[in-house]
Amino acid sequence: MFSIFKKKTEKAELCFKTDIHCHIIPGIDDGSPDVSTSVELVERMKGWGINRSIASPHVTQETFENTPETIAPALTALKTELEAREIDVTLSHSAEYRIDEFFLSQLDCGNIVPLPGNYLLVENPFFQEPWNIDQLLFDLKVRGYKPILAHPERYFYYYGNKRARYDELHNVGTLFQVNLLSLAGYYGKDEKIIAEYLLEKGYVDFIGSDLHRHVHADAIEAYLLSKEYRKLRQNLRLLNDTL
Repeated sequence: MFSIFKKKTEKAELCFKTDIHCHIIPGIDDGSPDVSTSVELVERMKGWGINRSIASPHVTQETFENTPETIAPALTALKTELEAREIDVTLSHSAEYRIDEFFLSQLDCGNIVPLPGNYLLVENPFFQEPWNIDQLLFDLKVRGYKPILAHPERYFYYYGNKRARYDELHNVGTLFQVNLLSLAGYYGKDEKIIAEYLLEKGYVDFIGSDLHRHVHADAIEAYLLSKEYRKLRQNLRLLNDTL
């Protein structure tokens, strides 16, 4: 008779339906190792309200020199399994393009797969900013692309008294994509602080899961159930679902 007073089970739910940054295509980078794991990750994402995933496998010189030709068979295998299990999700791919010589070579030969609307997710090296990044971002815009800088909160060389670099990059039209894992504190306190700083500045245009494996999903789910996230989501104005 007292069941009406029971607390409702909380649900880990995102405030957007489209994830533009995840590594769920099996066996082609450091993300999901096989189709079975990919299906499990997709099911977990669906539990958060994601019904459209634009996978972003790494395209990185020497380590993951992926091209549309290497991505397509793995994506097809995952789609086939999802259909067999009647898991309803819209799945496509672009990539997370590391700014390096391999990316430039692929760009020059037209072997790039942008996000819808010609958005392009690019990633800095983790140890230093590319010396020609301003020119490169300008050139991408001249070519008709709309560059999105992946997880700018993870580049330590923009911390401290270098934070003005965020202003410079965003003010010239470079969009920013922050990771849920950064906001959750998964990588550490510095990444979380900077992610929250970028939110306060109004510089976060996209949020992505950057999901690679189940431990990432665990961290995201814990964060989505937190009071911190419930408060944050009320003020988010993202472009995820406009693509």
